[in-house]
Amino acid sequence: MKEYTTTQSSEDEVHEECGVFGVYDLDGEDVASTIYYGLFALQHRGQESCGIAVTDTDGPKGQVHSHKGMGLVNEVFEPNHLENLKGNIGVGHVRYSTAGASTRENAQPLVLNYVKGTLGLAHNGNLINALELRHELEYTGAIFQTTIDSEVIAYHIARERVNCQSVELAVSKAMDKIKGAYALCVMSPRKLIGARDPFGFKPLCIGKRGNAYLLSSETCALDTVGATYVRDVEPGEIVTITKDGIASDRSHCLPKEKEARCVFEYIYFARPDSVIDGVSVYHARIQAGKFLAMDSPVEADLVVGVPESGNAAALGYSMQSGIPYGTAFVKNTYVGRTFIKPKQSARESSVTVKLNVLKEAVNGKRVIMIDDSIVRGTTSARIVHMLREAGASEVHVRISSPPFISECYFGTDIPSKDQLIAHERSVEEICQLIGADSLGYLEFDRLSEMAGGLPICTGCFNGNYPLEPPKEDIRGNYDK
Repeated sequence: MKEYTTTQSSEDEVHEECGVFGVYDLDGEDVASTIYYGLFALQHRGQESCGIAVTDTDGPKGQVHSHKGMGLVNEVFEPNHLENLKGNIGVGHVRYSTAGASTRENAQPLVLNYVKGTLGLAHNGNLINALELRHELEYTGAIFQTTIDSEVIAYHIARERVNCQSVELAVSKAMDKIKGAYALCVMSPRKLIGARDPFGFKPLCIGKRGNAYLLSSETCALDTVGATYVRDVEPGEIVTITKDGIASDRSHCLPKEKEARCVFEYIYFARPDSVIDGVSVYHARIQAGKFLAMDSPVEADLVVGVPESGNAAALGYSMQSGIPYGTAFVKNTYVGRTFIKPKQSARESSVTVKLNVLKEAVNGKRVIMIDDSIVRGTTSARIVHMLREAGASEVHVRISSPPFISECYFGTDIPSKDQLIAHERSVEEICQLIGADSLGYLEFDRLSEMAGGLPICTGCFNGNYPLEPPKEDIRGNYDK
């Protein structure tokens, strides 16, 4: 879910775009509080804005109640907001964006009123033909209220619905036109629909609690609200939840070997207690750490992870190598994306706002530091420096992903090549730049094995994308 505006951000990290969550309670109970807690569990996927839209399947057709705003879930929603969101079917969304285009207008879910009724849509991902589709719609009279490609999807579904017998068929016809990464939760007056792009870039799963069905970006949110995991929505599948149960349309599914899940869900994005397409995220990270220990061994006294996503990989490295696992960093868990960031000239100091080193743990020791990725290298260099200042005699950096050499067009904000530290630099050169004693990345050939043998997208690591990238880069001018 990308902007078309030029924006900037001051963090040297990789970010996911969004999280989606939907509920249909067949017993007619209000679902807003369930969606609230589901979004709370998905907060790691987006911390800029959030929203909930609900309707009553037995109430007036077209009456949608919604609330959305800037900030974290517990900042945007107060008890009175949830009390006013009356309805037994609804969708919710948490969003990450680059800072400049972070506006309430771009918060989701999007709610459209059109000739066939209403449509609520929550989208995770990024379309590669959004600009082309947007221009086509504009020249036929469409007026856009946002700068996000999610509105392009909503418009196409609404337009197709005018000539279709059902909203799920309209979603199918819209999928014929849109290209790229998307996991969708769509709410119509009487149905909840989930759809996943044919490559399966973004995750989406189905849950059940009593007589209610749920859709979620991750299984951890199902656990949070006391729901039972049913299954994943398959890549290319459309699921329609009605009072009669679940119906499935697999007409957009590709042969399994052509699927291309974003491997970064397993490396970094997803919570470790989630399971995506049958593969435990925690187990994948443990495996990545074990592979690093096999392929990039080094003598040391302590293995530590950079919180949070580096912790499981560090444990895996320790298990494989026999080197003790320890805690070297204290993370300020109250720092979201809303804290006041330092000026450009002092951006590196933001690392110490989030992390501090336990001097007693590392003083006089040879430390292996495990992190999930290196983007520009500014954060890695700062953390290496912090460890040395705390008394570490050696700092060996191991990364649980291969080097980034190319940008991502499918919903991960990896910047353009010239901003990536690994672009046209050797591992030895990067090691010198970040000030480490040694540096090792996860071997490229280990990726598929780490992800349980599932077909994955590796475009950011080798430049080979499952879809031809857009000729015009509409992702914005990142400074991450």
